[in-house]
Amino acid sequence: MQPKSVLKVLLLGLFALQHVEVGAGYRILAPFFFPGKSHFMITDAIIRELVHRGHEVTFITPFSLAKENLGANYTEILIPQYNIWGEIRDLTSAKSALDMTDISTITFLRVAYTMGLSSTNFAFEQKEVQNLITAKDKLGKYDLLLAEQFFNEGALILGHLYQIPIITVTTFGYSNYLSSLTGIINPWSYVAHGWKPYTNRMSLMERIDSVFCSFTEEMMRYFWYYPTQNEILQRQLSWQFKDLPTIKQLERNISVILLNSYMPLEAPRPSAFNMIPVGGLHIKPAKPLPTNIKKFLDEAKDGAIYFSLGSQVRSADLPPEKIQMFLGVFSSLKQRVLWKFEDDKLPNLPPNVMVQKWMPQTDILNHPNVKVFISHGGLFGTQEAVYYGVPVLGMPIYADQYLNIKKGEAAGYALSVSYRTVTEKELRYSLTELLENPKYRDNMKRASHIFRDRPMSAMDTAMYWIDYVIKHRGAPHLVSEGVNLPWYQFYLLDIVGIVLALSLFPILGLLLLCRSLRSAKKPKPKPKQN
Repeated sequence: MQPKSVLKVLLLGLFALQHVEVGAGYRILAPFFFPGKSHFMITDAIIRELVHRGHEVTFITPFSLAKENLGANYTEILIPQYNIWGEIRDLTSAKSALDMTDISTITFLRVAYTMGLSSTNFAFEQKEVQNLITAKDKLGKYDLLLAEQFFNEGALILGHLYQIPIITVTTFGYSNYLSSLTGIINPWSYVAHGWKPYTNRMSLMERIDSVFCSFTEEMMRYFWYYPTQNEILQRQLSWQFKDLPTIKQLERNISVILLNSYMPLEAPRPSAFNMIPVGGLHIKPAKPLPTNIKKFLDEAKDGAIYFSLGSQVRSADLPPEKIQMFLGVFSSLKQRVLWKFEDDKLPNLPPNVMVQKWMPQTDILNHPNVKVFISHGGLFGTQEAVYYGVPVLGMPIYADQYLNIKKGEAAGYALSVSYRTVTEKELRYSLTELLENPKYRDNMKRASHIFRDRPMSAMDTAMYWIDYVIKHRGAPHLVSEGVNLPWYQFYLLDIVGIVLALSLFPILGLLLLCRSLRSAKKPKPKPKQN
């Protein structure tokens, strides 16, 4: 039961959330600097919920919600949006999101970490953020820092400055590097790297590739990313504060991590008490469709297909010959097709195809006549497809999209094609298979039932744990002691060293003894006679 007292929240980044006891108004500071628009789907959902529950939210963001008129409880501090394409073009040959499909996993990791470093430094240079850093009377001003767990670690310094516990939220679900943040060890033998298209049943070569990427990322974080984040903090804050903590020290203050994941989209894996899955939190109750889309779908007596590549990938950037191929296949189907396309004036449009620059995706997927979702495999869209039970034709471009579609194929509710190599025959076959073979819809409905079956909703779960951390003053009892161990103790390398020493010393001693005995038995050379 939610208290009626006002919760003051400063959401500087990802979102903010909290619990309030009668007579106590909690205040939350939450920084979100990374300029990825899709990341704000969770953020915005939590902000709206906080305001709806009567809490005061101050949102520091590069993406404005002012048009939503959230009311007097919502205060927005807008910072400039950092242009991430500078790093992408410097480190790759990509000119659009579609070109990212050619980038190796290691290169993509370098790009993501570089964007995180640059956007963090950029945010600290903004006057609005500096005002928070230099504000007087920080103690007692806020009760919680809520930040994004996506290359946004520099923002954790605000938890230290304001002396408040920290909750972070992942927009991508689990990741192997979270191991050291939560004091657990992920078994790389069956837990694949999150940007590799491997399930928990990997072949030998897949395990080698996954282990290589996981190990490389660990080394990148330890020897490059963390030191550079520390340099940013020193450069931006050392003039005012002495003895600044390192990023690793700041991460030890994280009380809870809210994970954008849930069964069956995530296979069983080790987890800590403070890792809370809240996947699907952004999915809201379906609203009435716009009149033109509703009419288009209602009249689709043979069903409909929804086609969208998300907010980062533009369908209009597809090669012209591929666009014409898609239209050719669509025109031969008896189903209608809704295509989120960035040019409303797409020429040679078949009568059974409707295009718009923007479409209400979740409301469309909720329509009973929608039979297939052509998707790039982003996590948010995959969760929505599973929630509403719509089989997926995946066309992954980069990062976790390959893994999301691979999991769907393994679970029997998705098929996959490559936008680069897909042919008219392959596309028509895949769509026909998903439309006419009932096993895909049956498997998806089974997955949907598992995804929906929870003790409480994803949003209520997030609310509960944010409330819990504040109520229990950071809830240190949730945090594993493993986060405080140096890496060589965490991975038992000190024990391994002792065992090796105890094993090798007797062998070495025996070798030395044998050598000494052999030398003693050698006959001494007789002295030469003149």
